[in-house]
Amino acid sequence: MSTEEYRKEQQFINELYARLDHLRDQAETAVTAALKGVGTGFQARLERDVLVAEQSGLLAAFDAGETGLCFGRLEFRDGRDHHIGRIGVREDDEERTPLVVDWRAEVARPFYLATGYEPMGLRRRRHITTKGRDVTALHDEILDLTDTTRTGHESRDADEVLLAALDAARTGRMSDIVQTIQAEQDRVIRAPHQGVLVVEGGPGTGKTAVALHRAAYLLYAYREQLARRAVLIVGPNPAFLGYIGEVLPALGETGVLLATPGELFPGVRATGTETPEAAEIKGRASMADVLARVLRDRQTVPPTDAPLEIDHDDYGTLLLDRNMAEDARWDARGTGLPHNLARPRFAFRIIDALTDQLAERLGADPFGGPNLLDPADITQMRKEIAASPHVHAAIDELWPTLTPQELVAAFLAAPDGYLPDGEAEFVRRADGPWTESDVPLLDEAAELLGEDDTAARAAAERERSARIAYAQGVLDVSYASRTYEFEDEESEVLGAHDIIDAERFAERHEEADHRSAAERAAADRTWAFGHVIVDEAQELSAMAWRLLMRRAPTRSMTLVGDPAQTGDAAGCGSWQDILGPYVGDRYAHVRLGVNYRTPAEIMEVAAAVRRTEDPDFTPPRSVRSTGVAPWETTTTDLAAEVAEAVRREHPAEGRLAVIAPAGRLAAIGEALPGAAHGPDPDLTRPVVLLEPRQAKGLEFDTVIVADPDGIRSGGPHGVNDLYVALTRATQRLGVVRIGG
Repeated sequence: MSTEEYRKEQQFINELYARLDHLRDQAETAVTAALKGVGTGFQARLERDVLVAEQSGLLAAFDAGETGLCFGRLEFRDGRDHHIGRIGVREDDEERTPLVVDWRAEVARPFYLATGYEPMGLRRRRHITTKGRDVTALHDEILDLTDTTRTGHESRDADEVLLAALDAARTGRMSDIVQTIQAEQDRVIRAPHQGVLVVEGGPGTGKTAVALHRAAYLLYAYREQLARRAVLIVGPNPAFLGYIGEVLPALGETGVLLATPGELFPGVRATGTETPEAAEIKGRASMADVLARVLRDRQTVPPTDAPLEIDHDDYGTLLLDRNMAEDARWDARGTGLPHNLARPRFAFRIIDALTDQLAERLGADPFGGPNLLDPADITQMRKEIAASPHVHAAIDELWPTLTPQELVAAFLAAPDGYLPDGEAEFVRRADGPWTESDVPLLDEAAELLGEDDTAARAAAERERSARIAYAQGVLDVSYASRTYEFEDEESEVLGAHDIIDAERFAERHEEADHRSAAERAAADRTWAFGHVIVDEAQELSAMAWRLLMRRAPTRSMTLVGDPAQTGDAAGCGSWQDILGPYVGDRYAHVRLGVNYRTPAEIMEVAAAVRRTEDPDFTPPRSVRSTGVAPWETTTTDLAAEVAEAVRREHPAEGRLAVIAPAGRLAAIGEALPGAAHGPDPDLTRPVVLLEPRQAKGLEFDTVIVADPDGIRSGGPHGVNDLYVALTRATQRLGVVRIGG
């Protein structure tokens, strides 16, 4: 084995980190300067925000660089060579010579695609393994068989680096796969960002990793478009988001918002639980029509025989009858505006009708002549009626201003008459926290209601006017305090008022918004993302898809999932069911067929479970076999047996997960006092206790599935839940059943 090759690569790594240390200092200085708000106006603020995002991304990548920023080298037959890394780094020379090429650059593609049959101009591909800043291993692949040069680091197995990564102990956090991206994955990652791309694949095929690296690639290839609009990544639960949270920062990307479906309505965090029946009902597309009906029923009119009596201090009692209210309602609905935005039209018509009523009463000529009131009198009456709190109370009763929370709560409290027979009791709820199934309903309600920002805009304008008035006062003081002792009428000495007006002076002192695009997007329900990525997409309901499509009006989306793993009662499952209402059949569909996570021995057991419902089921092909068969035992004391299995099976390194039905978690948790569990468990703990839904997208060295029969019978898609539980292990699987 050539120590000279190690020496050369170590020298390069040392030079790389010396350059990175210098760049880190520059980035920190740039961020500090940008946050001081140098420059004013929209363009300056935009440039500052972009600079902060870019430099902050570099800092994040530098931090991640300690785990292997440079991981490869390409040697071309024409004499060129390039080192490949997580981010691009250039020399500090006039030509800005690449020191390390970003893995997303086109010149880096042969690192992932070249083969002996199609070498893509390469003679050698090198994988560099580092620990911190030290080179620990080199693996060379000869792609030009006519080249007889050897380094002593040639790999006996072309998949040696991949298999080493697959066999490595898990840490409770997903790591990036930039060093081991496979050809089928690379094609998905680099697919064009326009339109909808569906990435389907069974357990362990790398769907999530591909989706995350696709986000990093799109932010690299379409930086100008996506940095301002941000990328949204939707994951199934908080544990999953914590699991994947370090991948993109390690690739130098920070302009991404990670959220669960329950976090997509600003100001609401869904912490409540839901029965499968309620989730299925609330997830139906027909709920959009139900909420529209609930809203229309809040737009009321008085009974025919009981007009509203409105007391007025100056004019006595006014009568608001059914015909007046129906005319106003018809006119307001005719605008096509959302409820709250149409309310002023309703109010104006009611006020006009009451004014006409009062004018007829007060100005009627007893001899049948024309009305005795002149236009000025009628205008004054209209103003007085419009200012009456009693009139406004009547308008509020007939056409109230509503919030999304009020509308949805009204439906949940009294769902009778809006749902088919027998279903109202499943969703009835007088109070309690919002659930994940409620969030799409809140978003739908927000669309139906609209937001009347007239008052907010008026307040903002008043605040702006006050700032300008204050600024003008400052300038006036500056002008009055000028000394003319040494000046004549032709003096060219300039004061502040000569070079800036009050409006621009006020703008200079506006508080800058230092939030990133992702942070601003998280607080804005109407934000249109540059790209949306949805993991476990098969789990989302039809109503959840209505919400997500509003977040992606350009339909630039990547959907990742596996219909065979659908567990949610409201899940759409079929891609056509999901996308048909929005894009028809105009979407690309690719399937990943290689299982990198699950050994063949475990996959065989899991596939047998799926075949109990689908005899023709074909699992993804596992790339490795460990020679360790899954074990199974039966017990009458589940918690004790699981605790003993954990003590026996826990790996010296890595992580172990116990996956059990939700109803079994408490008892097992008592037997495993050190295990992490709960709604958002710490996956970095040695032992984690999960229900099947929490385990989606995760992987562990060892998995113990407790009470598989309880998982199978625990929901409408119990077989799929059990299939998920059985396919989380990278090394060993145990099954503990309950029996006599």
